Amino acid sequence: MGSGPAKRSATLDLASLRVVCDWIQYRHNFYEPVEVRPVLADRPHPAEQSKGGRSPRPAESRPARSGLEIGIDLRRCGDGDLAARVTRALAEQADPAGDGTGLVLLEPWQPASESCLWRFNTLYWQALSRWEEATGREYEQALPGGRSDTRDTGVAGDLIRELLRVWDELDARRALPEELYIAELGVGNGSQARTWLDTFAGLDAQHGRDYYRRLHYLMGDYSAHVLDRARKTVAHHGNKVSTLVLDATRPQQTLGFLRGKAFCVYISNVYDNLPTDDVASIRGRPYLVEVRACLRRADAARIARRHHTRPGELPALIHRLLRLGPDLLAEAAPDRFPAIGDAVAFWQATWSALRLQERYVPLDGVDAYQVTPAITGEILRPLLEGCGDVRMHVSNGALASFAGTLPLLHPFGRLQCHDLFLTGPGGYLTGFHGPGKYDGSVVNWVNGPLLALAGNRRGFDVQIAPSRRPGANVKTLTAQVRD
Repeated sequence: MGSGPAKRSATLDLASLRVVCDWIQYRHNFYEPVEVRPVLADRPHPAEQSKGGRSPRPAESRPARSGLEIGIDLRRCGDGDLAARVTRALAEQADPAGDGTGLVLLEPWQPASESCLWRFNTLYWQALSRWEEATGREYEQALPGGRSDTRDTGVAGDLIRELLRVWDELDARRALPEELYIAELGVGNGSQARTWLDTFAGLDAQHGRDYYRRLHYLMGDYSAHVLDRARKTVAHHGNKVSTLVLDATRPQQTLGFLRGKAFCVYISNVYDNLPTDDVASIRGRPYLVEVRACLRRADAARIARRHHTRPGELPALIHRLLRLGPDLLAEAAPDRFPAIGDAVAFWQATWSALRLQERYVPLDGVDAYQVTPAITGEILRPLLEGCGDVRMHVSNGALASFAGTLPLLHPFGRLQCHDLFLTGPGGYLTGFHGPGKYDGSVVNWVNGPLLALAGNRRGFDVQIAPSRRPGANVKTLTAQVRD
Protein backbone atom coordinates (compact mmCIF):
# COMPACT_ATOMS: atom_id res chain seq x y z
CA MET A 1 0.00 0.00 0.00
CA GLY A 2 3.01 2.30 -0.29
CA SER A 3 4.79 4.21 2.42
CA GLY A 4 3.83 6.81 5.03
CA PRO A 5 0.31 7.07 6.49
CA ALA A 6 -1.21 4.84 3.83
CA LYS A 7 1.00 1.97 4.93
CA ARG A 8 -0.34 2.16 8.48
CA SER A 9 -3.90 1.55 7.20
CA ALA A 10 -2.84 -2.04 6.53
CA THR A 11 -3.12 -2.67 10.27
CA LEU A 12 -6.91 -2.18 10.20
CA ASP A 13 -9.13 -5.22 10.54
CA LEU A 14 -11.18 -5.13 7.37
CA ALA A 15 -13.57 -7.72 8.82
CA SER A 16 -14.87 -5.00 11.15
CA LEU A 17 -15.24 -2.40 8.38
CA ARG A 18 -18.70 -1.33 7.18
CA VAL A 19 -19.09 0.58 3.91
CA VAL A 20 -22.19 2.70 3.30
CA CYS A 21 -22.86 4.73 0.17
CA ASP A 22 -25.03 7.83 -0.01
CA TRP A 23 -26.02 10.40 -2.57
CA ILE A 24 -25.96 13.60 -0.53
CA GLN A 25 -28.29 15.82 -2.51
CA TYR A 26 -27.61 18.92 -0.42
CA ARG A 27 -24.91 20.94 -2.17
CA HIS A 28 -24.05 22.45 1.23
CA ASN A 29 -23.68 19.90 4.02
CA PHE A 30 -21.48 18.96 6.97
CA TYR A 31 -19.51 16.04 5.52
CA GLU A 32 -16.43 15.22 3.49
CA PRO A 33 -16.89 13.04 0.39
CA VAL A 34 -15.38 10.16 2.41
CA GLU A 35 -16.13 9.94 6.14
CA VAL A 36 -14.81 7.36 8.61
CA ARG A 37 -16.95 6.80 11.72
CA PRO A 38 -15.71 4.67 14.63
CA VAL A 39 -18.13 2.12 16.09
CA LEU A 40 -17.28 2.02 19.79
CA ALA A 41 -17.28 -1.19 21.78
CA ASP A 42 -18.43 0.50 25.01
CA ARG A 43 -19.87 3.83 26.05
CA PRO A 44 -16.94 6.16 26.87
CA HIS A 45 -16.54 7.57 30.36
CA PRO A 46 -17.36 11.30 30.48
CA ALA A 47 -13.77 12.07 31.49
CA GLU A 48 -12.60 10.60 28.20
CA GLN A 49 -14.54 13.14 26.13
CA SER A 50 -12.14 15.39 24.21
CA LYS A 51 -12.74 19.11 24.62
CA GLY A 52 -13.23 21.43 21.68
CA GLY A 53 -10.13 23.43 20.86
CA ARG A 54 -7.84 21.39 23.14
CA SER A 55 -5.25 18.77 22.31
CA PRO A 56 -6.68 15.30 21.67
CA ARG A 57 -6.48 12.76 24.46
CA PRO A 58 -3.60 10.24 24.45
CA ALA A 59 -4.15 7.22 22.22
CA GLU A 60 -4.16 4.81 25.15
CA SER A 61 -7.17 6.57 26.74
CA ARG A 62 -9.37 6.40 23.67
CA PRO A 63 -12.53 4.27 23.89
CA ALA A 64 -12.11 0.82 22.37
CA ARG A 65 -13.60 0.32 18.91
CA SER A 66 -15.51 -2.69 17.66
CA GLY A 67 -15.35 -1.53 14.06
CA LEU A 68 -15.35 1.31 11.57
CA GLU A 69 -17.92 2.61 9.14
CA ILE A 70 -16.76 4.36 6.01
CA GLY A 71 -19.37 6.59 4.36
CA ILE A 72 -18.99 7.56 0.71
CA ASP A 73 -20.90 10.34 -1.00
CA LEU A 74 -21.23 9.01 -4.53
CA ARG A 75 -22.26 12.43 -5.87
CA ARG A 76 -18.96 14.06 -4.95
CA CYS A 77 -16.61 11.09 -5.31
CA GLY A 78 -17.34 10.46 -8.97
CA ASP A 79 -14.68 12.80 -10.34
CA GLY A 80 -11.85 12.07 -7.90
CA ASP A 81 -9.56 9.20 -6.98
CA LEU A 82 -11.87 7.30 -4.66
CA ALA A 83 -9.29 4.68 -3.70
CA ALA A 84 -6.83 7.38 -2.63
CA ARG A 85 -9.49 9.19 -0.59
CA VAL A 86 -10.53 6.01 1.19
CA THR A 87 -6.92 5.04 1.89
CA ARG A 88 -6.16 8.48 3.29
CA ALA A 89 -9.26 8.49 5.49
CA LEU A 90 -8.47 5.03 6.87
CA ALA A 91 -4.85 6.03 7.47
CA GLU A 92 -5.95 8.99 9.56
CA GLN A 93 -8.02 6.65 11.75
CA ALA A 94 -5.13 4.21 12.11
CA ASP A 95 -2.63 6.94 13.01
CA PRO A 96 -2.15 6.90 16.83
CA ALA A 97 -1.90 10.71 16.79
CA GLY A 98 -4.71 11.18 14.33
CA ASP A 99 -7.69 11.93 16.59
CA GLY A 100 -8.48 15.49 15.49
CA THR A 101 -5.34 15.96 13.39
CA GLY A 102 -5.96 18.47 10.62
CA LEU A 103 -9.02 19.88 12.39
CA VAL A 104 -9.92 22.73 14.71
CA LEU A 105 -12.45 21.24 17.14
CA LEU A 106 -15.32 23.41 18.34
CA GLU A 107 -16.90 21.08 20.90
CA PRO A 108 -16.60 17.67 22.59
CA TRP A 109 -18.38 14.53 21.42
CA GLN A 110 -22.09 14.72 22.23
CA PRO A 111 -25.54 13.77 20.83
CA ALA A 112 -26.32 15.66 17.63
CA SER A 113 -29.25 17.54 19.18
CA GLU A 114 -26.81 19.19 21.63
CA SER A 115 -24.26 20.22 19.00
CA CYS A 116 -23.43 23.88 18.40
CA LEU A 117 -24.79 23.49 14.86
CA TRP A 118 -28.23 24.13 16.43
CA ARG A 119 -26.93 27.32 18.01
CA PHE A 120 -25.96 28.38 14.50
CA ASN A 121 -29.50 27.51 13.46
CA THR A 122 -30.91 29.64 16.29
CA LEU A 123 -28.62 32.53 15.37
CA TYR A 124 -29.86 32.40 11.77
CA TRP A 125 -33.45 33.01 12.84
CA GLN A 126 -32.55 35.55 15.49
CA ALA A 127 -30.36 37.61 13.16
CA LEU A 128 -32.13 36.78 9.90
CA SER A 129 -32.33 40.40 8.77
CA ARG A 130 -28.52 40.66 8.91
CA TRP A 131 -28.07 37.45 6.91
CA GLU A 132 -30.58 38.56 4.28
CA GLU A 133 -28.95 41.97 4.06
CA ALA A 134 -25.60 40.31 3.36
CA THR A 135 -26.93 37.84 0.78
CA GLY A 136 -29.37 40.24 -0.88
CA ARG A 137 -32.25 37.78 -0.83
CA GLU A 138 -35.03 36.62 1.48
CA TYR A 139 -34.60 33.21 3.05
CA GLU A 140 -37.50 31.61 1.16
CA GLN A 141 -35.56 32.20 -2.06
CA ALA A 142 -33.04 29.62 -0.81
CA LEU A 143 -35.71 26.91 -1.02
CA PRO A 144 -35.84 24.71 -4.16
CA GLY A 145 -37.51 26.78 -6.85
CA GLY A 146 -37.41 29.83 -4.57
CA ARG A 147 -40.67 29.02 -2.79
CA SER A 148 -42.31 26.59 -0.41
CA ASP A 149 -44.39 23.64 -1.63
CA THR A 150 -47.24 24.47 0.74
CA ARG A 151 -48.94 27.62 -0.65
CA ASP A 152 -51.99 25.98 -2.21
CA THR A 153 -55.42 27.64 -2.38
CA GLY A 154 -57.08 24.31 -3.17
CA VAL A 155 -55.72 22.66 -0.02
CA ALA A 156 -56.83 25.64 2.07
CA GLY A 157 -60.30 25.54 0.52
CA ASP A 158 -60.77 21.83 1.27
CA LEU A 159 -59.72 22.32 4.87
CA ILE A 160 -61.98 25.32 5.35
CA ARG A 161 -65.03 23.60 3.88
CA GLU A 162 -64.56 20.71 6.30
CA LEU A 163 -64.14 23.20 9.12
CA LEU A 164 -67.38 24.97 8.21
CA ARG A 165 -69.20 21.63 8.17
CA VAL A 166 -67.93 20.78 11.67
CA TRP A 167 -68.85 24.22 12.98
CA ASP A 168 -72.36 23.94 11.55
CA GLU A 169 -72.87 20.60 13.30
CA LEU A 170 -71.60 21.94 16.62
CA ASP A 171 -73.68 25.09 16.25
CA ALA A 172 -76.78 23.00 15.64
CA ARG A 173 -76.14 21.33 19.01
CA ARG A 174 -75.33 24.70 20.62
CA ALA A 175 -71.83 23.39 21.31
CA LEU A 176 -69.85 25.85 19.18
CA PRO A 177 -67.72 28.31 21.20
CA GLU A 178 -68.14 32.02 20.55
CA GLU A 179 -64.43 32.42 19.77
CA LEU A 180 -63.08 30.27 16.94
CA TYR A 181 -59.32 29.76 17.14
CA ILE A 182 -56.94 28.82 14.31
CA ALA A 183 -53.18 28.71 14.93
CA GLU A 184 -50.27 28.62 12.49
CA LEU A 185 -46.73 27.73 13.56
CA GLY A 186 -43.89 28.64 11.23
CA VAL A 187 -45.42 31.52 9.28
CA GLY A 188 -42.78 32.16 6.62
CA ASN A 189 -43.44 35.42 4.82
CA GLY A 190 -47.16 35.25 5.68
CA SER A 191 -48.31 34.05 2.28
CA GLN A 192 -49.89 30.87 3.70
CA ALA A 193 -51.81 32.88 6.31
CA ARG A 194 -52.98 35.30 3.63
CA THR A 195 -54.07 32.42 1.38
CA TRP A 196 -55.96 30.77 4.23
CA LEU A 197 -57.61 33.95 5.53
CA ASP A 198 -58.57 35.29 2.10
CA THR A 199 -60.04 31.90 1.16
CA PHE A 200 -61.85 31.66 4.48
CA ALA A 201 -63.37 35.14 4.17
CA GLY A 202 -64.68 34.33 0.70
CA LEU A 203 -66.11 30.92 1.57
CA ASP A 204 -67.64 32.21 4.80
CA ALA A 205 -69.37 35.02 2.92
CA GLN A 206 -70.89 32.42 0.59
CA HIS A 207 -71.78 30.20 3.54
CA GLY A 208 -73.65 33.01 5.25
CA ARG A 209 -73.01 32.11 8.88
CA ASP A 210 -70.65 35.02 9.71
CA TYR A 211 -68.00 32.81 11.29
CA TYR A 212 -65.33 35.26 10.12
CA ARG A 213 -66.55 37.76 12.73
CA ARG A 214 -65.73 35.21 15.48
CA LEU A 215 -62.39 34.09 14.03
CA HIS A 216 -59.05 34.47 15.84
CA TYR A 217 -56.00 33.56 13.71
CA LEU A 218 -52.78 33.21 15.74
CA MET A 219 -49.42 33.27 13.96
CA GLY A 220 -46.46 31.91 15.93
CA ASP A 221 -42.80 31.83 14.96
CA TYR A 222 -39.38 31.78 16.60
CA SER A 223 -38.17 34.77 14.58
CA ALA A 224 -39.52 38.23 15.40
CA HIS A 225 -38.21 39.40 12.02
CA VAL A 226 -40.26 36.74 10.22
CA LEU A 227 -43.35 37.67 12.23
CA ASP A 228 -42.97 41.36 11.38
CA ARG A 229 -42.87 40.56 7.68
CA ALA A 230 -45.80 38.11 7.93
CA ARG A 231 -47.88 40.64 9.87
CA LYS A 232 -47.62 43.10 6.97
CA THR A 233 -48.75 40.40 4.53
CA VAL A 234 -52.05 39.89 6.40
CA ALA A 235 -52.54 43.47 7.55
CA HIS A 236 -55.81 43.73 5.59
CA HIS A 237 -57.35 41.21 8.03
CA GLY A 238 -56.81 43.64 10.89
CA ASN A 239 -57.46 42.46 14.43
CA LYS A 240 -58.43 38.98 13.29
CA VAL A 241 -54.71 38.14 13.41
CA SER A 242 -52.35 38.06 16.41
CA THR A 243 -48.63 37.23 16.33
CA LEU A 244 -46.60 35.50 19.03
CA VAL A 245 -42.90 34.69 19.35
CA LEU A 246 -42.64 31.07 20.50
CA ASP A 247 -40.37 28.06 20.80
CA ALA A 248 -41.85 25.39 18.54
CA THR A 249 -40.47 22.60 20.73
CA ARG A 250 -42.46 23.96 23.70
CA PRO A 251 -45.69 25.27 22.17
CA GLN A 252 -47.68 25.18 25.41
CA GLN A 253 -45.35 27.69 27.06
CA THR A 254 -46.86 30.36 24.79
CA LEU A 255 -50.10 28.79 23.60
CA GLY A 256 -51.24 27.06 26.80
CA PHE A 257 -54.31 29.30 26.89
CA LEU A 258 -55.48 27.48 23.73
CA ARG A 259 -55.62 24.07 25.38
CA GLY A 260 -58.67 22.25 24.02
CA LYS A 261 -59.76 25.28 21.97
CA ALA A 262 -57.91 25.22 18.60
CA PHE A 263 -59.99 23.93 15.72
CA CYS A 264 -56.96 23.83 13.46
CA VAL A 265 -53.24 24.06 14.08
CA TYR A 266 -51.41 24.52 10.81
CA ILE A 267 -47.64 23.88 10.71
CA SER A 268 -45.44 24.34 7.66
CA ASN A 269 -41.74 23.55 7.25
CA VAL A 270 -40.99 23.72 10.98
CA TYR A 271 -40.28 20.15 12.06
CA ASP A 272 -37.42 19.71 9.58
CA ASN A 273 -35.63 22.64 11.25
CA LEU A 274 -35.73 21.36 14.86
CA PRO A 275 -32.92 19.57 16.75
CA THR A 276 -32.61 15.83 16.31
CA ASP A 277 -30.38 12.95 17.35
CA ASP A 278 -29.62 9.95 15.18
CA VAL A 279 -29.81 6.35 16.38
CA ALA A 280 -28.76 3.18 14.62
CA SER A 281 -29.02 -0.57 14.82
CA ILE A 282 -25.79 -2.34 13.85
CA ARG A 283 -25.71 -6.14 13.98
CA GLY A 284 -28.72 -6.07 16.27
CA ARG A 285 -27.23 -3.64 18.80
CA PRO A 286 -28.60 -0.11 19.32
CA TYR A 287 -26.27 2.90 19.01
CA LEU A 288 -26.52 6.64 19.50
CA VAL A 289 -24.65 8.77 16.97
CA GLU A 290 -22.40 11.30 18.68
CA VAL A 291 -20.99 14.27 16.78
CA ARG A 292 -18.52 17.08 17.24
CA ALA A 293 -18.37 20.22 15.13
CA CYS A 294 -15.03 21.20 13.61
CA LEU A 295 -13.25 23.16 10.89
CA ARG A 296 -10.59 21.87 8.55
CA ARG A 297 -7.31 23.57 9.42
CA ALA A 298 -7.02 25.05 5.94
CA ASP A 299 -10.47 26.65 6.28
CA ALA A 300 -9.68 27.81 9.82
CA ALA A 301 -6.43 29.43 8.63
CA ARG A 302 -8.26 31.27 5.83
CA ILE A 303 -10.98 32.57 8.17
CA ALA A 304 -8.42 33.54 10.82
CA ARG A 305 -6.31 35.52 8.33
CA ARG A 306 -9.30 37.49 7.12
CA HIS A 307 -10.37 38.43 10.63
CA HIS A 308 -6.97 39.12 12.18
CA THR A 309 -6.80 36.21 14.59
CA ARG A 310 -5.18 32.79 14.88
CA PRO A 311 -6.76 29.41 14.08
CA GLY A 312 -6.43 28.27 17.70
CA GLU A 313 -8.45 31.28 18.87
CA LEU A 314 -11.36 30.57 16.51
CA PRO A 315 -13.35 28.20 18.80
CA ALA A 316 -13.66 30.84 21.53
CA LEU A 317 -14.48 33.55 18.97
CA ILE A 318 -17.12 31.37 17.28
CA HIS A 319 -18.82 30.58 20.58
CA ARG A 320 -18.76 34.29 21.38
CA LEU A 321 -20.54 34.94 18.08
CA LEU A 322 -23.16 32.30 18.92
CA ARG A 323 -23.70 33.86 22.34
CA LEU A 324 -23.78 37.54 21.32
CA GLY A 325 -24.85 37.63 17.66
CA PRO A 326 -23.10 39.72 14.99
CA ASP A 327 -24.22 43.15 16.21
CA LEU A 328 -22.88 42.78 19.74
CA LEU A 329 -19.80 40.89 18.55
CA ALA A 330 -18.82 43.82 16.34
CA GLU A 331 -19.33 46.15 19.29
CA ALA A 332 -17.31 43.93 21.65
CA ALA A 333 -14.41 43.23 19.25
CA PRO A 334 -14.02 46.29 16.96
CA ASP A 335 -10.37 45.46 16.24
CA ARG A 336 -11.43 42.26 14.45
CA PHE A 337 -14.86 43.40 13.25
CA PRO A 338 -14.82 47.15 12.45
CA ALA A 339 -18.41 46.94 11.17
CA ILE A 340 -21.40 44.66 11.71
CA GLY A 341 -20.97 43.44 8.15
CA ASP A 342 -17.53 42.06 9.07
CA ALA A 343 -19.06 40.05 11.91
CA VAL A 344 -21.73 38.74 9.53
CA ALA A 345 -19.02 37.76 7.03
CA PHE A 346 -17.24 35.84 9.82
CA TRP A 347 -20.51 34.10 10.70
CA GLN A 348 -21.19 33.12 7.08
CA ALA A 349 -17.64 31.91 6.42
CA THR A 350 -17.65 29.80 9.58
CA TRP A 351 -21.05 28.30 8.76
CA SER A 352 -19.93 27.46 5.23
CA ALA A 353 -16.82 25.70 6.54
CA LEU A 354 -18.51 23.91 9.47
CA ARG A 355 -18.10 20.13 9.44
CA LEU A 356 -19.27 17.28 11.69
CA GLN A 357 -17.32 14.24 12.79
CA GLU A 358 -19.44 11.28 13.88
CA ARG A 359 -19.09 8.10 15.90
CA TYR A 360 -21.43 5.33 17.07
CA VAL A 361 -21.76 4.90 20.85
CA PRO A 362 -23.57 1.83 22.24
CA LEU A 363 -26.88 2.35 24.02
CA ASP A 364 -27.55 0.24 27.09
CA GLY A 365 -30.98 -0.59 25.70
CA VAL A 366 -33.18 1.96 23.96
CA ASP A 367 -35.38 2.32 27.05
CA ALA A 368 -32.55 4.16 28.83
CA TYR A 369 -32.42 6.80 26.11
CA GLN A 370 -34.66 9.84 26.64
CA VAL A 371 -36.20 11.07 23.36
CA THR A 372 -37.99 14.03 24.99
CA PRO A 373 -38.56 14.83 28.68
CA ALA A 374 -41.86 12.94 28.45
CA ILE A 375 -41.01 10.16 25.95
CA THR A 376 -38.45 7.37 26.43
CA GLY A 377 -36.54 5.50 23.75
CA GLU A 378 -38.92 2.57 24.10
CA ILE A 379 -40.94 4.18 21.33
CA LEU A 380 -38.01 3.54 18.95
CA ARG A 381 -38.02 -0.22 19.47
CA PRO A 382 -40.51 -1.25 16.76
CA LEU A 383 -38.72 0.94 14.19
CA LEU A 384 -35.17 -0.13 15.02
CA GLU A 385 -35.89 -3.82 15.36
CA GLY A 386 -37.72 -4.26 12.08
CA CYS A 387 -35.20 -3.05 9.48
CA GLY A 388 -31.91 -4.84 10.12
CA ASP A 389 -28.92 -2.49 10.07
CA VAL A 390 -30.42 0.98 9.85
CA ARG A 391 -29.70 4.55 10.94
CA MET A 392 -32.53 7.04 11.46
CA HIS A 393 -33.44 10.41 12.90
CA VAL A 394 -35.12 10.52 16.28
CA SER A 395 -36.70 13.90 15.38
CA ASN A 396 -36.54 14.89 19.07
CA GLY A 397 -37.59 18.51 18.53
CA ALA A 398 -40.35 17.59 16.10
CA LEU A 399 -41.68 14.91 18.44
CA ALA A 400 -41.67 17.32 21.40
CA SER A 401 -43.48 19.94 19.31
CA PHE A 402 -46.02 17.45 17.97
CA ALA A 403 -46.77 15.93 21.39
CA GLY A 404 -47.01 19.40 22.92
CA THR A 405 -49.38 20.68 20.23
CA LEU A 406 -51.95 17.87 20.30
CA PRO A 407 -53.46 18.97 23.66
CA LEU A 408 -54.21 22.39 22.17
CA LEU A 409 -56.76 20.87 19.79
CA HIS A 410 -60.50 21.08 20.35
CA PRO A 411 -62.06 17.57 20.44
CA PHE A 412 -63.18 18.26 16.85
CA GLY A 413 -59.93 20.00 15.93
CA ARG A 414 -57.22 18.96 13.54
CA LEU A 415 -53.46 19.36 13.27
CA GLN A 416 -52.20 19.66 9.72
CA CYS A 417 -48.48 19.77 9.01
CA HIS A 418 -46.63 20.13 5.70
CA ASP A 419 -43.01 19.00 5.89
CA LEU A 420 -40.31 16.60 4.69
CA PHE A 421 -41.78 13.41 6.17
CA LEU A 422 -40.51 9.90 5.67
CA THR A 423 -43.42 7.47 5.69
CA GLY A 424 -41.55 4.33 6.76
CA PRO A 425 -38.25 3.46 8.46
CA GLY A 426 -37.17 1.70 5.29
CA GLY A 427 -36.81 5.11 3.68
CA TYR A 428 -33.59 5.56 5.61
CA LEU A 429 -32.11 2.59 3.75
CA THR A 430 -32.60 4.15 0.34
CA GLY A 431 -31.44 7.74 0.62
CA PHE A 432 -29.75 10.52 2.58
CA HIS A 433 -32.15 12.64 4.60
CA GLY A 434 -29.95 15.21 6.33
CA PRO A 435 -28.55 17.12 7.94
CA GLY A 436 -28.09 19.58 5.13
CA LYS A 437 -27.53 23.32 5.05
CA TYR A 438 -30.38 25.49 3.76
CA ASP A 439 -28.92 28.97 3.54
CA GLY A 440 -27.88 29.56 7.20
CA SER A 441 -30.15 26.94 8.76
CA VAL A 442 -30.25 23.17 9.24
CA VAL A 443 -32.63 20.79 7.49
CA ASN A 444 -33.39 17.16 8.39
CA TRP A 445 -36.20 15.00 7.07
CA VAL A 446 -38.72 14.02 9.74
CA ASN A 447 -39.32 10.50 11.06
CA GLY A 448 -43.03 10.29 10.22
CA PRO A 449 -43.62 6.77 11.64
CA LEU A 450 -42.25 7.94 14.99
CA LEU A 451 -44.69 10.87 15.15
CA ALA A 452 -47.52 8.55 14.12
CA LEU A 453 -46.67 6.16 16.96
CA ALA A 454 -46.63 9.02 19.47
CA GLY A 455 -49.97 10.31 18.23
CA ASN A 456 -51.61 6.89 18.18
CA ARG A 457 -50.62 6.28 21.80
CA ARG A 458 -52.38 9.52 22.73
CA GLY A 459 -55.62 8.55 21.02
CA PHE A 460 -55.07 10.41 17.74
CA ASP A 461 -55.41 9.10 14.22
CA VAL A 462 -52.31 10.17 12.27
CA GLN A 463 -52.10 10.01 8.49
CA ILE A 464 -49.31 11.10 6.10
CA ALA A 465 -50.27 11.82 2.49
CA PRO A 466 -48.21 12.91 -0.52
CA SER A 467 -48.36 16.44 -1.86
CA ARG A 468 -50.81 17.27 -4.64
CA ARG A 469 -47.97 18.77 -6.65
CA PRO A 470 -46.18 16.07 -8.71
CA GLY A 471 -42.55 15.59 -7.69
CA ALA A 472 -42.84 17.62 -4.47
CA ASN A 473 -40.92 16.25 -1.49
CA VAL A 474 -43.23 17.82 1.08
CA LYS A 475 -45.96 15.56 2.50
CA THR A 476 -48.98 16.37 4.66
CA LEU A 477 -49.42 14.91 8.13
CA THR A 478 -52.91 15.13 9.63
CA ALA A 479 -53.78 14.28 13.23
CA GLN A 480 -57.21 14.32 14.89
CA VAL A 481 -58.88 12.56 17.78
CA ARG A 482 -59.65 8.96 16.88
CA ASP A 483 -63.37 8.25 16.48
